[in-house]
Parts: sequence; structure tokens; C-alpha cells
Amino acid sequence: MNILILGPQGSGKGTQAKRIAVEYGVAHVATGNMFRAAIAAGTTLGLQVQPLLASGQLVPDDLTIGLIRARLQEDDALDGFVLDGFPRTMAQAEVLDAMLAGIGRRLDVVLELLIAEEICVERMLGRAREEGRGDDTPEVIAARLEVYRRETVPVVEHYRATGRLVGIRAERTPDEVFAEIQDTLEQVEERA
Repeated sequence: MNILILGPQGSGKGTQAKRIAVEYGVAHVATGNMFRAAIAAGTTLGLQVQPLLASGQLVPDDLTIGLIRARLQEDDALDGFVLDGFPRTMAQAEVLDAMLAGIGRRLDVVLELLIAEEICVERMLGRAREEGRGDDTPEVIAARLEVYRRETVPVVEHYRATGRLVGIRAERTPDEVFAEIQDTLEQVEERA
């Protein structure tokens, strides 16, 4: 099963994507994790993206798309994946659609995590305290949410038009959110 999970930062995308990957035996493809690993390793990519992430900006499409293209060709992604953090722009969505079509695959479902921004802010500030994440300051959080509204909401609308978008109420506990995701994925599997 090929799954895309969308939602603003702090909506629980990473938490739910990890659970989906384990429960359904698909690859968790998380751009944020890949970028943070590159930064920690001091790679060329890490050096390029570190100042962008620190200020809440999006990584340029060419870097992100190349990373995703390579990741989707790895063995563990051949039987399915859950995309987390990509696409974030319409250009990335168009490339993803073309990339998948080119390898004879498609998104089976697009999950949109629905949540109020103030809850996202609370969660991200809590995550910053718990995990020591330097990229979760109030200023960066505000910038990231503005980028989401401007760049990613059109992606949500793009996938809504495909009939594959399903809204998931994400303000609840992680277990309650995951239960709704499981119900949705079971319905998708029955239709397939």
C-alpha cells in the first residue's frame, strides 16, 4: 500500500507514519528524518539544508526530489511506503505523481491530519523541550506554519480532487487517531 500523510507540523504525521509502517510492513519515508540524519552526519546535503531547516524554510525541490526518488527505489519501499513530509509544494506533488506513474505505482490513499494550529504550536513547543529540537522555536514554528498554509494547503487540494484524500481528526490521542487511520486503510484495502 502506498500512503501519503499530510498535515501541518505538530499534527502527528511522524508518530502516525511510524505506526503505519510497522503495522502494515511498509517503508516510512520521512524527509525530515533524512535531512536531520544528514545534518548530524555532516554530509554535503546536511550542510546545505541545516540553515534552511533552522529558519523554518523549505529545502529546495531539486534536493528533496532527488532524495525521495532514490529512497522509493530502495528494496524496503518496493512493497509499499508511507510518505511523511513530502510533497510540501505543488511542484513536488506533480513530480511525485509523475515519478510514481513512471514506475507503474500510485498513491492508494492520502491521509490529511486535521488539527487546529494552536494545538500544533503547543505540541511542537513540548517536543522542543522533550527532544531538545533546536528547530522548534516559537519564531521557527510560526514560519513553518505560514509556509504550510502557503505551500502545502494547495497540495491538499490537489489530492482532494483525486478522490483519494481522507481527513483524520488529529487533535485526539495518538491511539484514537491511529484507530481511525486503521479503519480508513482497511476500507482502502477492501476497495483494492
